Amino acid sequence: MKRVYNAANLPDAHIVAGVLAERGVRVRILNANAAGAMGELPVDAASPQLWVEDPRDEARARAVIEEFVRSSAGPPRNCPACGEENPGSFDMCWSCGRGLEA
Repeated sequence: MKRVYNAANLPDAHIVAGVLAERGVRVRILNANAAGAMGELPVDAASPQLWVEDPRDEARARAVIEEFVRSSAGPPRNCPACGEENPGSFDMCWSCGRGLEA
């Protein structure tokens, strides 16, 4: 197995694992329950990690992850109702709940 991704948190790990599964890349999430050890262990040792089951899938997995991260990011957008700044990946304003225009 080869590590291909250090997730910020467990939901992030599951989202990226799902994207990889859609592309036929089998991964395992390690450190899924290690968040409680943060501070006792280095961050990269306690955060969830994605490991490909077949080392031959490493390059493809990294390419899929890079494409996913690039496509889900974007410039921040201001809410037309309240003016609050929202991350580019949000469809609704985190502050007031109004839909953000594309």
